[in-house]
Formats: sequence, structure tokens, C-alpha cells
Amino acid sequence: MALALGTQPVPVNTPSLERAVLETLAYSDIFDHPLTLDELHRFLTVSASKEEVRVCVAKMDCVVSRHDVYFLADRSDILEIRGRRVENSRPAFNRAYFYGRIIGRLPFIRMVALTGSLAMLNLSKNRDMDYMLVAKPGRVWTARAFALLFGRLALMFGDVICPNVIISEQALEWRARNIYTAREFAQMVPISGLDIFDQLCTANLWVKDFLPNLPMDPDNPLSKRKEGASVFQKLIEYLLGRNLGDMFESWEMSRKIARFKKQKGYGVETNFSADVCQGNFDHHGSWTLKSFEERLKALSSWDNVPERVEGWVRVK
Repeated sequence: MALALGTQPVPVNTPSLERAVLETLAYSDIFDHPLTLDELHRFLTVSASKEEVRVCVAKMDCVVSRHDVYFLADRSDILEIRGRRVENSRPAFNRAYFYGRIIGRLPFIRMVALTGSLAMLNLSKNRDMDYMLVAKPGRVWTARAFALLFGRLALMFGDVICPNVIISEQALEWRARNIYTAREFAQMVPISGLDIFDQLCTANLWVKDFLPNLPMDPDNPLSKRKEGASVFQKLIEYLLGRNLGDMFESWEMSRKIARFKKQKGYGVETNFSADVCQGNFDHHGSWTLKSFEERLKALSSWDNVPERVEGWVRVK
């Protein structure tokens, strides 16, 4: 059996609300992260109102609620884990948000969003600050260089900045479409370039096929307002706007891709081109989908509902 991250899901019958609740909690259980009612509704895999979810969960023996947080009945230990991680994550989140505002003022960077476990206040062993960046077309690799240069400054304060995904404004639509990429999208925290984040949401309405309750139209009035560029940003973009900038972009892209091709994990969840720099060398998506598959199989023995593995990733 092979997990293919870039394929469309195989059509399946719509599950019951009870089953969808179990699936949603099972996915978050992979990361030892119980959900509040708002989060459970937001990440639910079927369309339902928040009140419908609340009433449904209250009738389910296999779901427990404590302090307004929901989790699977045999996983009460993760309630304490969540509380501890939230407390430990908040200072890092505040610093990451501050760094993100600065990164958004760097040359050729048009949007910054916090991603990964820190975006969910769920830091465990990995203390990295993961970001998704949107860059000016033709300057993805130059933008990455500036972000990494700033990362060296943050490292002096003990923080590791990881711009794991950088795309250009002309590559906003995601190719990989599955429950993993949908959840990653839903968990992003936009920091800078809210007008571009609005465009990103519009370009990826497919996410609602997996998470129908997720609001995809930012309700922040600032999302319609384009942020002004800093003096430093304008100056560097002017100096690297044409031939010199094209030469540096080509050189930086060529040398980095050549190095990445030699790195372990290349080619599975990595994607490098003029418009995309995605370096998921640790195969986190494949690992997550396989863990989710295992939990779905376990859930099938709880409620006698057929497995829905094919609903989340194509199997071969």
C-alpha cells in the first residue's frame, strides 16, 4: 500500500456525524492534542452546526469532555499534555509572531503565516518556528535567502526559524489535496500580508471538501488592505529588481536545488522550482496519513462502521 500525497481523494459515502467526530478527534490524537468545541467544529469532516456537534458528542460514550476539551475515551492523559504544551508554547508563539512581522518586511516577501505545531500551541520536542511565505514571482529563492539571513539573527536568541514552504504569488493553489494538507492549511496563522492570504484562501477552496465548516473568507477587515512596503524593502527590491536580481535568483536556486538533491528524503514530499520551495525531507505528511490510517482501522472496531481510509488518501 502506498500513500500518495498529491492525489485527489477517492469518493466515499458521507459519514455520520458521530463517525466524523471520531475521525476528527482521531486525527488530532496523533499529535496528543484534544480539541475544544470550536476546534472540533472547525476541523470536522462533515457539515454541521456547532450546536449539532455539541449535542452529538454529549451522547457519545467513546468521547470524553473535561474542562470543555474533547478527546477519545481511552486517551485522558492527553488533557494534561495539552495544558502543559499550551503554557510552554505561548512565549514561543509570541516571539514567532513578532519575528513573522519582521519577515513580512523583508525584500520580496508578500505574506507570512505561522504553521506547524506552534500555530496550534502544541510544541513538543521540536521547538522550530515553521513559516509559510509567499514571495514575489521570480524572487522565491531570493526571498528565502533573506528569511534565512534573518533566521541567523533569531538564532542568537535561541530561536530556530524554518521557512519550510515558500511559494510565489503565481503558485497559490496547492497541488497536494488530502486531509493532511487541508488540516495544515486550516491551522495556519496569518501574520503579514493579509490581502495575499485572502487570495490564498480563494485559490484553495478545495479545502472545504475535507473541512466543510472551515471559514475560507477572512473576516478581518484588514485583509482587504494592502500593507505598505518598508524603506529597506523598497530599496533592496529596486537594487535587485532586474538583471542583477535575476542573476542572483538563478544562482541561488541552482546551487540550493543541487544540494537538496543529495539530501536524504529528497523527492517524496519535497518540491523545488522557480515558484515553489518546499523542503519536507522528514516525510511528515506520509507519517501522519499512515498514523491516521491506523487509527481509522482501530475506530472501525468501536462503532462497526466500515473503514474510510480511501476517503483521505488514494491507496494502490
